[in-house]
Amino acid sequence: MTKYIVKRLLWMVPVIIGVSLLVFVLLDLSPGEPARMVLGDQATNEDVAEFNEKYGLDEPVLVQYGKYMWNVVTKGDFGESYVTGRSVTTEILNRFPKTFVLAVAITVIATMVGVLLGMLAGLHRGSIIDSIAQVFAVVGVSIPEFWLGLLLILLFGVHLRWFPVSGFYGPKYLVLPALTCGLICSASTMRITRSAVLDYINEDFIRTVRAKGQKEWVITWKHVFKNALIPIVTNIGSQFASVLGGTITTETVFSIPGLGKMLKEALTNRDYPQIRGAVIMLAIFVCVVNLLVDLLYTYIDPRIRAEFAGNSKKKAKKKKAEVKGGVA
Repeated sequence: MTKYIVKRLLWMVPVIIGVSLLVFVLLDLSPGEPARMVLGDQATNEDVAEFNEKYGLDEPVLVQYGKYMWNVVTKGDFGESYVTGRSVTTEILNRFPKTFVLAVAITVIATMVGVLLGMLAGLHRGSIIDSIAQVFAVVGVSIPEFWLGLLLILLFGVHLRWFPVSGFYGPKYLVLPALTCGLICSASTMRITRSAVLDYINEDFIRTVRAKGQKEWVITWKHVFKNALIPIVTNIGSQFASVLGGTITTETVFSIPGLGKMLKEALTNRDYPQIRGAVIMLAIFVCVVNLLVDLLYTYIDPRIRAEFAGNSKKKAKKKKAEVKGGVA
């Protein structure tokens, strides 16, 4: 298991390098000049040249990339913002916790609603519950995130005045943005859960357990749900990773000063250091989340755990055989 974790961590290195290099190349190929966006149309050529020299934009892109990655690896320095002049590393550290908390809240809502509806739909296939759940899934996949957010603001923020509609100053400020994105994400979780339940509900071992007189709720949760966890956990993990980097719309609608809002503002202002820092940080966390999901499989499915143990024993026996052969 330790070797597998180390191997996966090492594989993160080329992934991060590839993502960062791709961001550099795409930003370099994009039309327009950051200096003109920051300094304005009235800036002289001398001002533009001074700006480019200050931030190294007059150097070849590979040279810029090498210097940038060296600072990131050795100092943890993502550069300075073109617009504010503040450290991008500090900006990310201030904003990322808000995005992370929002992503956790979204994932919790999506999991609770999606798994519950998916279980009910799978266990009552063809019933009115199944029909309602499938309609909910279709609506959830189709509805725009910003439109649902505005509806929730009008209903719970303006008319009922139950929750605040902008900012991030406490748990109450999380409710509407988490509901907005969580309800939409729960649609895909519901579909995956329903499909997984239907795959196992008619298996031979389920019929055998039922024939032995086992209670239905035990069959549902101990046998059906437990076996259906692998695809459900896979969906939840990928959903959490995508939410971490995809809360731009939600954070913009509800004015949450998170990483998504920072990335949106950076794209508008062509603030290259902030774009690079945000994308690289999100790529790192996506890799970490995927690793944690893979490790979680070993605790959910004993077959995967046994496979890891079997591989370790085989390698140990092979090593002993090689040692004995060398001694002989």
